[in-house]
Amino acid sequence: MKSLDQFINQYKPLVESRLKSAIAELEAPKALKDSMLYSLEAGGKRIRPLLLFATLEAFKCKPEIGLDAAAAIEMVHTYSLIHDDLPSMDDDDLRRGKPTNHKIYGEATAILAGDALLTHSFKMIGNISPETASADTKLVLINKLSEASGAEGMVGGQVADMEGEGKQLSLKELEYIHINKTGRLLTYSVLAGAELAEASEQVKDKLQVFAYHIGLAFQIRDDILDLEGTVEQIGKPVGSDTDNDKSTYPSLLTLEGAKKALQNHIDHAKQELVTTNLNTSILEQITDLIGLRTS
Repeated sequence: MKSLDQFINQYKPLVESRLKSAIAELEAPKALKDSMLYSLEAGGKRIRPLLLFATLEAFKCKPEIGLDAAAAIEMVHTYSLIHDDLPSMDDDDLRRGKPTNHKIYGEATAILAGDALLTHSFKMIGNISPETASADTKLVLINKLSEASGAEGMVGGQVADMEGEGKQLSLKELEYIHINKTGRLLTYSVLAGAELAEASEQVKDKLQVFAYHIGLAFQIRDDILDLEGTVEQIGKPVGSDTDNDKSTYPSLLTLEGAKKALQNHIDHAKQELVTTNLNTSILEQITDLIGLRTS
């Protein structure tokens, strides 16, 4: 059985190389390309591309067929981080232990780099070869990426997150924020793999439930790390959520309660995978990684 480390070592470099080549291919000002590449190369586990690759592997498809879709997802994720860090939003100086994009390239270029990454992500999917995905499949992938990343998904969650600052949110309100701000793009990563694998609607429904649980688990772990992590581990100041007066899972459930909720979502996610009757070993290992990650 392939280990997660082996899987990461095989497929993480592929998506990182594709991201680099995609930016190199652009006919655009050097400062813009440099800014885009700076944040794309800032590091990270590449959880979203790995989820897509792992889903394809579960269907016994070659994970490589998802390469351009995986790069597109990482572009959307990176754009959101660049914009999140801006002075008008979270006003962060560090991202993954390095100066944030606007600290290096200025606010205007950082904003435009984020815009460029977002818009180019759709071209990446549109240009997937007909041998890999039909026109109908690409249209589904583009529509679902728009939903997951836009007003009905990530951006809507970000607005709700900002509106919730300084307020005591209910657990339901907090879950709405994180299902959309974080969970929707994670869910898309799994479902994009299922779409490329031409999965049945029944199996896609099961994978959506799985992704719902790992999306919430991801954010709960994030909130725990904001209290228990170090600057070296999480790549930004510890306690930034408290400083920004945000409701978090530990603040609503206590730290111990948040840890129990995290384990509950991990358990439910893995139970849902069993019902798919697929070879989900790598997806299960990624689920454990999400629950135990230190960055």
